[in-house]
Amino acid sequence: MRIALIHALRHSPPPVEAAFARLWPEARLMSLLDTSLAADLAEAGALTPAMTERFLTLSRYAAGTGADGILFTCSAFGPCIEAVAAALAPMPVFKPNEAMIEEAVAGHRRLGLLSSFQPTLDSMPAEFPESVTLKLSLARGALAALDGGDVAEHDRLVVAAAAELGDCEAICLAQFSLAHCAEAVAALTGKPVYTTPDSAVRKMRRLLGA
Repeated sequence: MRIALIHALRHSPPPVEAAFARLWPEARLMSLLDTSLAADLAEAGALTPAMTERFLTLSRYAAGTGADGILFTCSAFGPCIEAVAAALAPMPVFKPNEAMIEEAVAGHRRLGLLSSFQPTLDSMPAEFPESVTLKLSLARGALAALDGGDVAEHDRLVVAAAAELGDCEAICLAQFSLAHCAEAVAALTGKPVYTTPDSAVRKMRRLLGA
């Protein structure tokens, strides 16, 4: 099976590649990266029709390479990805967080959602069912630290933000770039921690019958 990975942040490929290596090593991966997507969204402050067209262009290229499924890895572009899923049906096209949300809400009703990218916290809560109570936490400065190569500072800020979610039943890490912090967050909070790449790989493999 060939799985196309489409990224808007340069930090996203390593964690999802690691998840595939652990959970589905037989999958053949191809990656597309457009870092201008995240920058343009931050500047515009909202998704635009032009961004949706860019997502459609990237996904059609990926499908043309023979991809059996497409996984997007930036969680701030839900409506754009929904447009892709409709255009390419019945090919499996996943938003980065949908599998994680499904796993988290299966056993919990009070969830913490942690992100280092404000647009993700603006758009992602609408994807959770209304039966779930969400508490949001932004790891301010963490993404800038990661962009600057300071992984230790990034992780410190993420764990500090997780401390605000101690009254939740479980914690969802909203971005692929946060996945490597899962153990530290779990150790601090004592809560189950769900990550986007692991959940997405499990669902993709299940749907494709691999």
